Amino acid sequence: MPSTHDTLPDDLPVPVDDGAADHLRGMRLPDVALTATDGRTVSLARLPGRTVAYAYPRTGEPGQPGLTPDWDAIPGARGCTPQACDFRDHHAALTARGVAQVFGLSTQTSAYQREAAERLRLPFPLLADPHRAFAMAARLPTFEAGGQVLLRRLTLVIDDGVVSELFYPVFPPDRSARQVLDWLDGGSA
Repeated sequence: MPSTHDTLPDDLPVPVDDGAADHLRGMRLPDVALTATDGRTVSLARLPGRTVAYAYPRTGEPGQPGLTPDWDAIPGARGCTPQACDFRDHHAALTARGVAQVFGLSTQTSAYQREAAERLRLPFPLLADPHRAFAMAARLPTFEAGGQVLLRRLTLVIDDGVVSELFYPVFPPDRSARQVLDWLDGGSA
């Protein structure tokens, strides 16, 4: 039975912090060019001001099941569409708090991401890293499913190319933008 990608089941497994992203906090990001769904080439290392970039495994295709039959059982796999929609719905609040730009990042192609960005009406671009050049250079945590290497879900707050805050693991994914807003408002990560 095809799953719906815009809601989350109540019994999703909670991902654990395995320490795979600890090295990112305080890191100057590698200067790797990524293709954005708006046609630009973006290097997260070169952007001035505050950027929020969230990494996610992959957006689902409407009417299609997950990448593998056990997709929902993989901790942190399910929830890419709800996460993107949370950033869409809170984009204005993020920019009002000084975030200059927001990006989603996955290993999917820019053409695939363009369809998702349009369908979800995202007010920000998605970044494509299909060969994992940025992911490998930054040593982003990954996992394998369906014969593909995918990014683990995380969110970076980047100030002038340096990671100033890290959210990993991100759960539940449909509260990802609100976690960033709480931190921006003086809460803890």
